[in-house]
Amino acid sequence: MVGSRTATAAVGLVASLLVSVAAWYYFDTLLAFLFLPFVPILWRSSRDETPPVRECSACGFATRDQSFDYCPRDGTPLDRRGDGS
Repeated sequence: MVGSRTATAAVGLVASLLVSVAAWYYFDTLLAFLFLPFVPILWRSSRDETPPVRECSACGFATRDQSFDYCPRDGTPLDRRGDGS
């Protein structure tokens, strides 16, 4: 049985090839093959960025999870790592 990641990758590859061939047919140029790989960059948003690491100054607990405001071990407020706050 094919895994879900493999199936998703295969469907994405087939869809990408169909879009590329359709663009080649519509625009009648091979330059579409050079442009289409960069299309996902146009929809990239700032939410794709990883959140900063926040660290407990007392025990060293560190997390990127934004739901933590305080250290689960001792209740100390978490600080951003490296910015001196």
